[in-house]
Amino acid sequence: MTTDDFRRNSENFCYRHPDRQSFVLCQRCLRTICPECQTQAAVGVICPECLRDQQKAQSPAQRRAERRWSRPQAVAVRDTRPIVTYVIIGITAFVYLLTLIPGIGDAIQSALLFWAPTLYPSFFPQFGGLVEPWRLFTVSLVHSSFWHIGLNMLALFLIGRSLEPLLGRWRFVTLYLLSTLGGSVAVTLLSFGTPVVGASGAIFGLFGALLVIGRHLGANIAGIAIVLGINLVIGFIPGFNVSWQAHVGGLVVGLLVGFIFTRTRAARQRGLQIALLVAVAAVLVALLFVPVVFPTAVIR
Repeated sequence: MTTDDFRRNSENFCYRHPDRQSFVLCQRCLRTICPECQTQAAVGVICPECLRDQQKAQSPAQRRAERRWSRPQAVAVRDTRPIVTYVIIGITAFVYLLTLIPGIGDAIQSALLFWAPTLYPSFFPQFGGLVEPWRLFTVSLVHSSFWHIGLNMLALFLIGRSLEPLLGRWRFVTLYLLSTLGGSVAVTLLSFGTPVVGASGAIFGLFGALLVIGRHLGANIAGIAIVLGINLVIGFIPGFNVSWQAHVGGLVVGLLVGFIFTRTRAARQRGLQIALLVAVAAVLVALLFVPVVFPTAVIR
């Protein structure tokens, strides 16, 4: 869809505020509503007109029961604060501080970083140990330096405060986790024996999703594309010690998940959206079996 097509489509804007773009639909009439027009209901959010209709339909007994138990009317607007973004930043910063403690810091980092051979102790006994699948995700919690975590968390803050309110918290968490998994899978397939740390895979996934969603909304994405391109190029420059594999893996997954979100935003498509996200996760897990089936192609 082109930018002009998007702007001419009224379904992409709040029906009460035509100048405001939104991804949220009223759960009763399925019209697009902005945060100011959203009222939390028993299931999802509803628009002001549906709220009035709902209140008019109440029986006298229902009104008396509501007054008796002092249940407030559902008039609060949707909380658009990027809570998940703040929580991820807080947890990551806490783990980084733990890694600075002498005596236990190195052990914590060693237990959480991603190293592909730890997923296959039975198939590659030369690496020893037990299977440690949690590393696929905990890699995003550990960082190599203050600048490493600082730049990643700054990027997360700048993207998350815009993307999380747009997607909603659960979609944002799903995007972050799938992008982290995508980065780990790419490292497994393209750099099997390299230990990696950092949330770069997840950050590139957020970049990718923001790129797709911004394009769908008709926003100017030139700035995002330039920043993304610069960061990708840095990963290929010798001497920077950056895992470009994690960047590419997270980016590809982020682009795919962002596309799924833009094409399944209607309430009636919620089941399809969940099924597609599960399918993405299943494909990523399936790719982890490639080293078992084709060990010589992966282990160098």
